[in-house]
Amino acid sequence: MVNTILSIALGIMLLSIILSLIRFVKGPCYTDRVIAFDVMTISSLAIIAGVAYLTGRIIYLDIAMVYGILSFIGVLIVARYLEKGL
Repeated sequence: MVNTILSIALGIMLLSIILSLIRFVKGPCYTDRVIAFDVMTISSLAIIAGVAYLTGRIIYLDIAMVYGILSFIGVLIVARYLEKGL
């Protein structure tokens, strides 16, 4: 039961990545692209965590944590750049 619900959730996360990719390519301004990129990274973190649960490999959670930290720092840097703070 849990595996079925998790598989459906992973499918929804893939759909959100696809929709965010469309917004990333089509976005009229830079802020739309930054938000779409952030949504893609958060969704991919959820996918990595789901795969870690399904496969039983805890090491994937470490990868997800590092990826999340790098994503957060990247969004902060881009936000500072867009605000002309760098």
